[in-house]
Amino acid sequence: MKTFVVISDSHGRRKNVEKVAPLFAENDYVVHLGDGSTDLRDFFREYPDKMIVMRGNCDFSYGMDEYVIEEEGVRILCCHGHKYGVKSGIGRLAAHAKERDCTVALYGHTHRAAAEEIDGVLCVNPGSLGSYTDPSYCYLVVHQGKPTATIVKLQ
Repeated sequence: MKTFVVISDSHGRRKNVEKVAPLFAENDYVVHLGDGSTDLRDFFREYPDKMIVMRGNCDFSYGMDEYVIEEEGVRILCCHGHKYGVKSGIGRLAAHAKERDCTVALYGHTHRAAAEEIDGVLCVNPGSLGSYTDPSYCYLVVHQGKPTATIVKLQ
């Protein structure tokens, strides 16, 4: 079993990132999907083997554009989502994930938490950790080749 804390769109709201930070030690991966990627720099030093950080449309110097994680035979595409027009729908994202042989696509950008399956791809947006929304993150578990995503509201 592999566990992931997935966050996105923190936009400099480090206070909210710090609320989630105690989970970093007990999970296998911490994924930031962009727009506030530098909010994890201090944690990257502490957990360099766990951190996967994407660059969003508001990030200019830190993070990757796209990354694929494979665990227990499940391929997971990580990206911010803006390059796939996710504010207008997630069909292009799901199609790209399938092209990369991924059955999970993690994305941000919309600031709206969602988990839905499109054409065999579980598309998950953890929502935003920014303070101007109802902050949320995603707890993703891959167990025996099956991904399960749970959206968690930040308290």
